[in-house]
Amino acid sequence: MKQIIPHITVENCKEALDFYQGIFGGEVRNAQLADGIEMFKGHEGKYIHAELHINEACVIYLVDIFGKEPIKGYHIQLALQMDSEDEINRVYEALSKEGQIKMELQDTMWGARYGIVVDRYGVIWELNYQK
Repeated sequence: MKQIIPHITVENCKEALDFYQGIFGGEVRNAQLADGIEMFKGHEGKYIHAELHINEACVIYLVDIFGKEPIKGYHIQLALQMDSEDEINRVYEALSKEGQIKMELQDTMWGARYGIVVDRYGVIWELNYQK
């Protein structure tokens, strides 16, 4: 595994990015708006993904809320950046056993293998292997 990254869902991602950057410093990278993406029609101006790189080891992912407010405790997920396709497959299978699959492991528009699993303890894991 390369990295574990907190992924925070907030009401106003742009405002939260500015707030956290003011506290921790760092640089906003890979900010992607919903604008022009069919599946996010009606959510223009919201972020589907943004990263605050505090330093090389410390990164926070943030995203706007789309739809209903997340259930308390579900607004923070842990994103795992995996080293290989074998590793992501193994971890996905292990975490989903006695858990719940929120998004099937699949190839994505950003060139990665990706899935979301809630483990048997209720922890949400985003698994990503950048091909």
